[in-house]
Amino acid sequence: MSSPGTPRVWVASPSEVAEVARLLGEFRDFFGNDRPRTDSIAKSVERIQARGDGVFLLGEVSKDAGASGVAQLRFRASVWTGTEDAWLEDLFVAEPARGTGLGRLLVEFGMDVARERGCARIELDVQDENEGALALYRATGFDYKQVAPGGRALFMQRSL
Repeated sequence: MSSPGTPRVWVASPSEVAEVARLLGEFRDFFGNDRPRTDSIAKSVERIQARGDGVFLLGEVSKDAGASGVAQLRFRASVWTGTEDAWLEDLFVAEPARGTGLGRLLVEFGMDVARERGCARIELDVQDENEGALALYRATGFDYKQVAPGGRALFMQRSL
């Protein structure tokens, strides 16, 4: 049980979809976007939970404060490790809860969930200008990795 002022994290249940969607909506707003709508986010959260290829983590800074942090972990099979890989797709801590250690707890708990699932590695992407996130990820053991001699691995994306 959590005491006041003690952050805690947990895997969100299907009954907590609205809370996950609310926090992901705040994350969307943080980047100045207006899409997707929160109801669309909630439907996606339900679909991901039902498929079992991802989980959402919630975190709170005290039991009276309610959830103020969220993380999304996705899983996929890897030919290269013979196990699943985990992808830390989203991590967001609301402004009032920043600096409490909640972000670090979400990352560390996410790594524990991935280990328990049998994942051999966890990956993420982060904007190079997001100094706070970079510091958090480095403090929890993430680093840039050269996957082949002579080059860098870059995250690339294309809309379909």
